[in-house]
Amino acid sequence: MSDTVSAARSDLIALSHSIHAEPELAFEEHRSAAKLVEFLRGRGFDVRTGIADLPTAFEASYGSGDLVIGILAEYDALPEIGHACGHNIIAASAVGAGLALAPVADELGITVRVIGTPAEETGGGKILMLERGIFDDVAAALMVHPGPFDIVGAMSLALADLAITFTGREAHASAAPEFGRNAADAVTVAQVGLALLRQHLSPGQQLHGIVSDGGAAPNIVPAHAEMLYYLRARTADSLEQLTARAEACFAAGALATGCTHEIRTVSPPYTELRPDPWLSDVYRDEIVDLGRTPLSAELESSRPLGSTDMGNVTHVVPGIHPVVGLDSGGAVTHQPEFAAAAVGESADRAVLDGAIALARTTIRAALDEDQRARLLERVERR
Repeated sequence: MSDTVSAARSDLIALSHSIHAEPELAFEEHRSAAKLVEFLRGRGFDVRTGIADLPTAFEASYGSGDLVIGILAEYDALPEIGHACGHNIIAASAVGAGLALAPVADELGITVRVIGTPAEETGGGKILMLERGIFDDVAAALMVHPGPFDIVGAMSLALADLAITFTGREAHASAAPEFGRNAADAVTVAQVGLALLRQHLSPGQQLHGIVSDGGAAPNIVPAHAEMLYYLRARTADSLEQLTARAEACFAAGALATGCTHEIRTVSPPYTELRPDPWLSDVYRDEIVDLGRTPLSAELESSRPLGSTDMGNVTHVVPGIHPVVGLDSGGAVTHQPEFAAAAVGESADRAVLDGAIALARTTIRAALDEDQRARLLERVERR
């Protein structure tokens, strides 16, 4: 199995670098998806594209066993800074794991399914795919995500992705300002409220955002303004409480300035990760066997790793979302320096180690009678 990954080393690394070289935003990953589909189809996988009514989603299957294992690929990038979250590594690792499992799929009684999931950074591609039945027969969902350190039981925060639009009235900012209603001022009032709210946030709650539209010219009272905000919390319940308080701040901005406001949900709500304990323990064994030193289990929960739509999947399907470490020179994800590191030598090793660890974890699950029965029972119960 490791030999299969080693034999495909140059092709997998080239695939990672090719996706990295052409970053594409959420739901626009046409070139990246095509590269992955071509790679897998050329190696005998049965490929379906455009699944879940998402043009850049796909699934590539090999084998016909009753135990369906989903290996998840992400490949969307970030605005302006490209693959600063290393999704090129995720995609290539998923393909590598699929290649490693294909020759033994029938012997293990599994169907290995590489699932291409668009729009993780924003848009919640996995959530849409979950709601539209793509995971209905999947017994376990596995993926890796790059980062500065190896983390097995990676934790994430629940997320609300919101756009808040304020509407006022234009006027000449000097000659007749009294006839205007300033939507940009509504943003300012709302942000002051949010800043003051921070003192009273519960542990694990976060809020942060940008002003995406603040007016057209200094001499026009802005009639339109928009904020894009992320609200995060350790659990969905805590997120619901935070959302209610943040919405009061948005409403205050409108009330204080004589404007109206509208809150739009940009992405479906992301829930927190719930890594499967058994799969996590096995993955830890395998990554250590490959010479890596992950953070201790005690430290894993000390710093959640942002938010991911994989959290929603793990609430329904047993799954893992470990972090595979690379040498980023002190950079963290969502920095340009991390994007540069995502095609470095240690990133290439992360592609291969991630693929091998996912494949080995799958094999152990398939061969363990108790775990196999547990995973199949979960499918039946769903």
